Amino acid sequence: MKLIAFSDSHGDHMPMLAALKKHPKTEVVIFCGDGHHDIREVQKAFPDKLYLTVKGNCDWYCEFASVQTITLCGKKLLITHGHLQRVKETMMRLAYLGHQEHADIVVFGHTHDQVTFLDSKMLMVNPGSIGYNGQYSTIDIEENTGKITVYEFPNSKYGPVTVV
Repeated sequence: MKLIAFSDSHGDHMPMLAALKKHPKTEVVIFCGDGHHDIREVQKAFPDKLYLTVKGNCDWYCEFASVQTITLCGKKLLITHGHLQRVKETMMRLAYLGHQEHADIVVFGHTHDQVTFLDSKMLMVNPGSIGYNGQYSTIDIEENTGKITVYEFPNSKYGPVTVV
């Protein structure tokens, strides 16, 4: 299953449209907040995708949840913006929430910094800011093996991160 993760568009939906055109096999779009009007524009352009969206600290008057969990291909994803877990100070609260929810993958935003790392076999993914930096991540989950591979765009310093 092919997923794409965006966060922090802050009024600019065009880079998300361009990324989805670049990755036409994407089935699931994850949006980690701060641009709820932007993701709605993307939904209009690509209505055939599954959208998993949460609100960020700048999404005033938005009906999206603050945290969302879903299981895809046997892997549990936790999606949040990150401001409520104060990710600019520490990742501990977010990691604790992920472990508490038995998540395999935690996808978050808020910092505008793209990062992918492991915390005790739980994959932590921040796609960065699509609006300010043009950053996003793709996540591939192999249905047969459960292997997860994360690619960072536009470029990765370290190459893809793969977890089984």
